[in-house]
Amino acid sequence: MSVNYKSIQWNRQKIVYDLILVGLVALYIFLFRYIAEQIDPYPSPDNFGLRIRAYGSAAFILLHVILSIGPLSRLSPKFYPLLFNRRHMGVTMFALAVNHARLVRFRYHGFGNLDPTTSVFVSNTNYFSLTGFPFEILGVVALGIFLFMAATSHDFWLVNLTAPVWKALHMGVYLAYGLLVGHVVLGALQSNRDPLLTILVGLGLVWILGLHLIAGWREVQRDRPDLAKTNAEYVEIGCIADIPNNRAKVVTIGGERVAVFKYEDKISAVSNVCQHQNGPLGEGKIIDGCITCPWHGYQYIPDSGASPPPFTEKIPTFDVKLEGDRILVKTIPHPPGTQVDPAIIPVEVAQ
Repeated sequence: MSVNYKSIQWNRQKIVYDLILVGLVALYIFLFRYIAEQIDPYPSPDNFGLRIRAYGSAAFILLHVILSIGPLSRLSPKFYPLLFNRRHMGVTMFALAVNHARLVRFRYHGFGNLDPTTSVFVSNTNYFSLTGFPFEILGVVALGIFLFMAATSHDFWLVNLTAPVWKALHMGVYLAYGLLVGHVVLGALQSNRDPLLTILVGLGLVWILGLHLIAGWREVQRDRPDLAKTNAEYVEIGCIADIPNNRAKVVTIGGERVAVFKYEDKISAVSNVCQHQNGPLGEGKIIDGCITCPWHGYQYIPDSGASPPPFTEKIPTFDVKLEGDRILVKTIPHPPGTQVDPAIIPVEVAQ
């Protein structure tokens, strides 16, 4: 969490993450060029085609990794470490895509009478022909979307745009992905008779769609047992023993997920949605007395739903009471940041 905007906030985890990321990208580009040179021992003198394909394919593969992390994290918390700095992957992917576009612009549009950038847009106007469609334009539009996302990737923009707006704008990555699928497939149809590239892109598309559908189906199943199906003021969510110490049980009440935490022989209930990027608070744990989001480490005080000063994020809270060892949660939440007395676990029950 950060109080004020800072250009860079590095720590050991981020440095290690980025070193591994850059190392893997460099290794991929090296192996791509090495294998391609073994297959074709007489490449063009300037090697532009090989470099264009190396950077372009690296960016496209990295985009698949980026789009896979979200649903994989919903299927298993083991992927949280990748999620933590996923935006670093996005900026790296954008840099690879820019280098790919720069080489294409110079190699195919840099030797005519027109300005190279102008040439990209006007050299091919066959928009009603599948085999002659100007697939470069699809790549340019996708690159523009990635430029916007890279420029607004820092939390400075998330805070000022608000999380819902920021998330909605960054969903444009899926539009960019669709444009790139068309860019690669149409480019392959026009310049490569081998169907292998098209098949690989198709498999990647099936992977992304399938992964999101599976994760979405699982989330729907989790929300199906909604406890607030009656007009009761309180609903029973289980017994005290169901919840490990400093952890939570996540339940659905009135269509909203609620995280019920047990800590220091007390029970508190808050919204499951982190105000940073809608992270699942109930899948985190209490650290130093604060609910800590497993995605990016944002924290909240359990009995008030407010972030510890000087931070200002707030989440809704719920009244909780105990009947023996049973936990009951009120169906109507309090406004974000409302102080609510936690339910005290009796000594005989705690033991």
